[in-house]
Formats: sequence, structure tokens, C-alpha cells
Amino acid sequence: MTEPAIFQRALAGEPLDFTGEDFQIINQTVQRTQELLKKFNHIDQTNEQRRATLSQVVGYSVPESAEINAPVHSDFGPHIFIGDNVYVNQGVMFVDLGGIYLGDGALIGPGAMLLTVNHVEDPAHRRDVQASAIHIEKNAWVGAGAMILPGVTVGENAIVGAGSVVTKDVPANMVVVGTPAKVLRRVKGSTEA
Repeated sequence: MTEPAIFQRALAGEPLDFTGEDFQIINQTVQRTQELLKKFNHIDQTNEQRRATLSQVVGYSVPESAEINAPVHSDFGPHIFIGDNVYVNQGVMFVDLGGIYLGDGALIGPGAMLLTVNHVEDPAHRRDVQASAIHIEKNAWVGAGAMILPGVTVGENAIVGAGSVVTKDVPANMVVVGTPAKVLRRVKGSTEA
């Protein structure tokens, strides 16, 4: 099934008019996702039930090797793309309209926030949104409470320190820390590219 045009525009990083008629499709998706996540986050759900519910949220079968812990939060849902052996700890927030891509083996620490949406600067259009994808590449690790802002790529094997605010791309095999995050050093055991 082809996604609605407004979803495609969001993934392409085009500005979205909050008052536009087609924005209602986003609002309907948000409501559906919230209902499904209430079910996902319910304490009595088995792992199999959670995987089935999350698969409904994202619109494809979540890999069996992925472990997504409750509670998980999303303001949209269908634009979370989960690779094999991904681990997402408790309390993670996905603002995914612009697309969040979790590469194979990616680790997301508790309370992390991945935010793909920003508002337009012009006060006359402030409620309009501009989305930009986040890529957490293979074996990258986002620490507890870290915040990844729109358009950021966290490179392969990179580590984002706990509590960091990442405003720019993180090179592969590097550790970044702080607000805003800055390169601290190479990942131990990594080799030069």
C-alpha cells in the first residue's frame, strides 16, 4: 500500500502546512498510534503480543531479533524503521514523522528522545512543521536520556554519551558527549577507516 502523499512529503523533508486539509491524515494516524501504544505499554502484554502491536504501529513485521521495551512513546508511528538486533530500552520517545532509521544492532538507552520534526521559524507559520530524518547506523549506541535532533546521522559503531544533545552528525567510531555534543575520542577497539 502506498503511503499518503503528505507522509511522503514528510519523509522527503518538505514543509507541511498544519492547517492543510491533508494534515488531518497525520492527526488520524497519531490517534491510531496512541491507542496501539496504550496496548503495547500495558503491563500484561507478552513479548509476542507487544511485537504484533508494534508491527501494527509501524506497518511491517518488526524483526524477531529486535527488543523494544515498554513503555515506548511515539507521536506518529509509521516512520520508525527497525533493523535486526536493535535494542530499545524503556521510556524512549520517537518523534518520527520525518523518519527514524535504526540500523542493525543499534542500541537506544532509557529515556532517549529522537526528534525528527521542527517548527517553521516564521511566526506567521509557526505551527507548520519541517521534518528531517534521523539515522542511527549499524551498532551505534545512543546513551540514556540523550536527545537526537532532526536530520542527524549517528555513524556506525558511534556512541552518544548519556544526556547529550546531538545537533550535528556523529562520525562513525566516535564517542560524543555534552550539550551540544562534541567528539570526545574514538571508540575503544575501533580501527581507522
